[in-house]
Amino acid sequence: MSRTSDPQDTPRKAVVIGAGVAGLATSALLAREGYRVTVVERIDTVGGRAGDLTVEDAPGFRWDTGPSWYLMPEAFDHFFRLLGTSAAEQLDLVDLTPAYRVFPEQHEPVDVPSGRVEAVAFFESIEPGAGRALEDYLDSAADAYDIALDRFLYTTFSDLRPLVHRDVRTRARRLAGLLTGSLEDFVNSRFRDTRLRQILTYPAVFLSSRPESTPALYHLMSHTDLVQGVKYPVGGFTSVVRAFHRLALEQGVEFRLNTEVTAITTAGGRATGVRVRTPDGQVEDIPADIVVSGADLHHTENRLLPASMRTYPEKYFAGRDPGIGTVLVMLGVRGRLPQLAHHNLLFSQDWSTDFAAVFDGPHEERPLGASRSIYVSMPSATEDGVAPPEHENLFVLVPVPATESLGHGSLFREEGSATVEAIADAAIDQITAWADVPDLRERIVARHTVGPADFAERYHAWRGGSIGPAHTLRQSAFLRGKNVSGKVDNLYYAGATTVPGVGVPMCLISAENVIKRLRGDTSPGALPEVGA
Repeated sequence: MSRTSDPQDTPRKAVVIGAGVAGLATSALLAREGYRVTVVERIDTVGGRAGDLTVEDAPGFRWDTGPSWYLMPEAFDHFFRLLGTSAAEQLDLVDLTPAYRVFPEQHEPVDVPSGRVEAVAFFESIEPGAGRALEDYLDSAADAYDIALDRFLYTTFSDLRPLVHRDVRTRARRLAGLLTGSLEDFVNSRFRDTRLRQILTYPAVFLSSRPESTPALYHLMSHTDLVQGVKYPVGGFTSVVRAFHRLALEQGVEFRLNTEVTAITTAGGRATGVRVRTPDGQVEDIPADIVVSGADLHHTENRLLPASMRTYPEKYFAGRDPGIGTVLVMLGVRGRLPQLAHHNLLFSQDWSTDFAAVFDGPHEERPLGASRSIYVSMPSATEDGVAPPEHENLFVLVPVPATESLGHGSLFREEGSATVEAIADAAIDQITAWADVPDLRERIVARHTVGPADFAERYHAWRGGSIGPAHTLRQSAFLRGKNVSGKVDNLYYAGATTVPGVGVPMCLISAENVIKRLRGDTSPGALPEVGA
């Protein structure tokens, strides 16, 4: 990659707010462009929500506390190639077999395979005729995936002409239907079996949304897990974060941890840097020619800028959907758990009730306000080094409303709130019953929880959401907001709360879109790779 700005004797300075995935990726790409980059992070580690946990009272255990699904592998490899390397050089990736295990309520567990041929055979074994239907579904998903990569993801939407390109125009009627129709209706019109419907619509949760509100265009997600397959980076997502951090350091990026940005400084309508509180409590101004915030957009706009300079003030967020909150439960368990695979999804029969409890508020059938369709990760099924011998490490994710009022977990405090701990207890009981592990509770040797209030406090997450704003129609593509301030020159945004959206691959793409914005590159599609 080469700089397009005029040569200067002194490199331009950039400050990146936040050392999450987007901050790490943006800093490395900016440094590659020739900027002198400083990353400012309020906590003492990099990775943001893509964190990991080890504790003194449970030696030998390690948990990923954030992302755990390695999907869209080409997005990772492309990012690495922009920096002159590759995923193969940076990561040790293994294919998961099965891709994941599903525990449908009132049914036996089923293993979902990776690979088109295997997935088609699996669907046919559940519902006669579903194999042929899945072939058509996956053809559509692959086409939607390709058009998204080519036109809708690697773009700043600063020029809408690519959206009327011939490959979009020829699909206009179909794309309109996919955007205005729901994922739920799209799937339900093609498959009858509840288990298959849930397998195909659960990716809405990855999008911080629910099937009835998620545009059908996002059926493209099934291309990633059922066709491309599910991989695991040995060392967990911690190894991915370390690779991003290592590459940023190699590019010369400076990191200032335990340093909180308290304001974005401006002069004459331009960003001039950031004001920070240092680890010893001192106030310091860090000058910069450009500022990129990888922090939550709501926090950036409404806490770091004065009211007159806010492009996205409180009233903008009043009508927005914050997506899902989560209660996270990290468990260390004595003895092996062959009942579980690496990735496990527990689906309740009351699917609509689960989502109603999360998105619509209190529900009489979900008095705790939590979904009973939960996710359980057990990396010790694949990697020995994440738990002591003859032990397992479990990471449990329970969708809940995005509201700080549910409280904190126990990880960052002496004890968690009564509600968070009750939700954790219910999840443990559910795993006990559904996975047929009657003595699970007695075998737990380590337990730590995280609640929505922790996300709000630790990561400045709007309303305590854990993933980012929901991918509804009015919060997708160019309707999601711009990655540049409309009122402060030289202020840019990256991360899950801006375009293109939530998830680690999207955060990597958001970093690249900052570079495209700086270059004045209005084209769709990814940047050329090093050596290409």
